[in-house]
Amino acid sequence: MILGAILTVIFTASNVYLGLKVGLTFSSAIPAAVISMAILKMAKGSNILENNMVQTQASAAGTLSAIIFIIPGMLMIGYWQGFEFWQTLLVSACGGCLGVLFTIPLRRAMVVHSDLAYPEGVAAAEILKVGSSSKEDQEKAGGSGIKEIFSGGIIAGLIALCSSGFHVLGSGLSLWFHVGRGMTQFPIGYSSALVGAGYLIGIASGLAMLVGILIAWAGFVPYFTMTGVVPDGMTMQKFASGIYQDKVRLIGAGAMGVAAIWTLISLAGPVIEGVKESLAAVRMPQEAKARHRMDIDMSIKSVALVFVVTVAGLLGIFYAFVSPEGLPLSENLTFVIIGVGVAVLMGFFVAAACAYMAGLVGTSSSPISGIGILGIIVASLVMYALCSSFGIFSMPGGEKFATATAIFTTSIIMAIACISNDNMQDLKTGYLVGATPWKQQVALLLGVVIGALVIAPVLNLLYEAYGFPGALPRPDMDPSQALAAPQAALMTTIAQGIFSSQLAWEYIYIGLGLGVVLVVVDQLLKRNTKSLCLPPLAVGMGIYLPPSVQTPLVIGAVLGYFLDKTMKARSEQAARAGRRRGTLFASGLIVGESIIGVIMAGIIVVSLSGGGSDDPLGLVGKDFADTAEWLGLIVFVCVLAIFSKVVKGSKAKA
Repeated sequence: MILGAILTVIFTASNVYLGLKVGLTFSSAIPAAVISMAILKMAKGSNILENNMVQTQASAAGTLSAIIFIIPGMLMIGYWQGFEFWQTLLVSACGGCLGVLFTIPLRRAMVVHSDLAYPEGVAAAEILKVGSSSKEDQEKAGGSGIKEIFSGGIIAGLIALCSSGFHVLGSGLSLWFHVGRGMTQFPIGYSSALVGAGYLIGIASGLAMLVGILIAWAGFVPYFTMTGVVPDGMTMQKFASGIYQDKVRLIGAGAMGVAAIWTLISLAGPVIEGVKESLAAVRMPQEAKARHRMDIDMSIKSVALVFVVTVAGLLGIFYAFVSPEGLPLSENLTFVIIGVGVAVLMGFFVAAACAYMAGLVGTSSSPISGIGILGIIVASLVMYALCSSFGIFSMPGGEKFATATAIFTTSIIMAIACISNDNMQDLKTGYLVGATPWKQQVALLLGVVIGALVIAPVLNLLYEAYGFPGALPRPDMDPSQALAAPQAALMTTIAQGIFSSQLAWEYIYIGLGLGVVLVVVDQLLKRNTKSLCLPPLAVGMGIYLPPSVQTPLVIGAVLGYFLDKTMKARSEQAARAGRRRGTLFASGLIVGESIIGVIMAGIIVVSLSGGGSDDPLGLVGKDFADTAEWLGLIVFVCVLAIFSKVVKGSKAKA
């Protein structure tokens, strides 16, 4: 628990910085597992379950840092002058705890009785197994697996260092071309870790994401660029990128919203069965519980107690947030009850959607900011109705108060979403290595609270050092050095657009209609074919996520499909052996890139705190970018060739 707490603090601080700087966070579960194994090996009698507990705790808080995708909006609109410690702490802690609680009834339906991939959960389990297996177990499995994991980790780590550190390799290639009077691009991302994740998620999700990419970049982007008017002085390429950011991603968010609702409906039956199993487990005699420890969740009493405490904490902090406005007590209480009610109810909805997304494509690739967009829209509409009925908009600063209240509500929703997304990966890892679910759930709660303690001080430190766009703490600061906080800026803009009646609703409506079509197509495919399906949530993610993130996932999924077919042509035994080697190598790729991500974050933080550059390892200038792109492509093709060779092994062995 102490080791988990220390890693939690380090990973949370690193993630907060990177998230504000470039809009990305790293998954801390796998680095935590590797560090835990290295440290606990020095202790006598350490085992796989102890390492799993450290990894579970550290990953929870590392993900909770994604609350930074919304909370800086408070400073951007000028409502806060600095991060309020207690309000930020309790929103993070209480929201995160609810994220843990809301996924408990989903565990059996989505982990035990589901074939979802959970790529990072599987990768973490493989790392823990290899690190803890005996020689006898290794011989039975056909080798230790250390060679595959180690080689994958070294390859991905070196590539990540050369691309994100030295910049001698590009991270992707974008080929822009005209379509009539419009323009679109053919993008390829080079992430080795995402190729590994794609191999693990399987062909169905991979092809669904490819359909989403085609809808966005072969459909909407060319259409809008052909029918739109290019502003004076703007290049066509920049215009197309702006179309994608401002219009197409809203369509993707709308499609994801419908797909998420459908996911919740389709999960209703399995979740109810899971709750029944949980209740049956509670009534189980103590001796039977000991025998079935791998299927025992936190007790209903414990869940109810934590739920009551967290909701009470949210009610108290929400009241502390709205009361300084000097509104009548009845209006204050209405804002508090409705605000917390919306956050909790929508939190349960997004918990199921985020857990499903984690199973489809993994935590790192899940579009949490897309869920944030849906959250800020719902919260803003509710607050718009409340503020209109109370006449808040006619008061000085009324619109700012309404915007701030919507952001505060969405912060709770985001905390729930982030943790539920991460929690299912950890429970999948625990399920594969034989952990006790209720102990994991307690570790997750501890990780959430410890991580929440770190978030506010780190946010304040970074705000005082750099500021945010439109929110600089000192007048003499350089605006170009401000932390971009891109997701927070986007969600704040959406909230302001709703309150000023300037949000482009038509694109969200298109997305909602598209989402309905995708659900219908998926159901028709399932009923009329044996194996074809088109997961609507994966298609929505394909439209919403940047193509550089998705293309390596799709390539990994397609590569895995053809490699499996090749190995099955040899024999079933060869197919099983090849799949194991592929899983281990894919896990190594994820591990290598994750660890370099952590190291790079630490190097950047140290450099900046000493007055240095935010690119301390860069070896080349911007004029090398084109060469780096093509070098990156050559290396990427080599990685795919090595991956294929590892899976195929030698024919003699097969």
